[in-house]
Amino acid sequence: MRRRRVGLLGGSFNPAHGGHLHISREALKRLALDEVWWLVSPQNPLKPRAGMAPLAERLETARAVARDRRIKVTDIERRLGTVYTADTLAALTRRFPRLRFVWLMGADNLLQISRWERWENIFRLVPIAVFARPSYSLRSLSGPAARRYARWRLPLRDARRLAETDPPAWVFLPVRLDPRSATDIRSRRGVPADP
Repeated sequence: MRRRRVGLLGGSFNPAHGGHLHISREALKRLALDEVWWLVSPQNPLKPRAGMAPLAERLETARAVARDRRIKVTDIERRLGTVYTADTLAALTRRFPRLRFVWLMGADNLLQISRWERWENIFRLVPIAVFARPSYSLRSLSGPAARRYARWRLPLRDARRLAETDPPAWVFLPVRLDPRSATDIRSRRGVPADP
């Protein structure tokens, strides 16, 4: 019997918005996933605490935005006590050995993932799906991570088998671009932008 396929979308969700929902639904469809888990981070180590809404508020907003029974909003990073994505993924793959995880991220994160703690471990732990983002896609595909893992990039036609592919493996998904961002939403609300 096929193991359940779960996409993992991590982030601050400060706040969650329709762009998160768009990526999640595209992942469910294009990667043949059974679920997507939104990993609402207690505190992203690369972002300032100033302007960060309380975790409970971000979880509540994320649940209101998710609106799909296949999307699960969770504070599992708080419960695991993990700060870095590499540690979270290591803990999840140990805790749920029967699940097939796929890390989901926008092209903006592929461009700067080499700044993340033990970023290469992320590529070794789970397959990765990268979604197009306005103004980032071309630069991200020529960035350090994309160059380093170029030989493990799957062609788009193989996206539906990504979850069953042993890492390192990744695919770039040129989905309809969604301009929404949490930074823009906070800016319209008068909350200072990230430096």
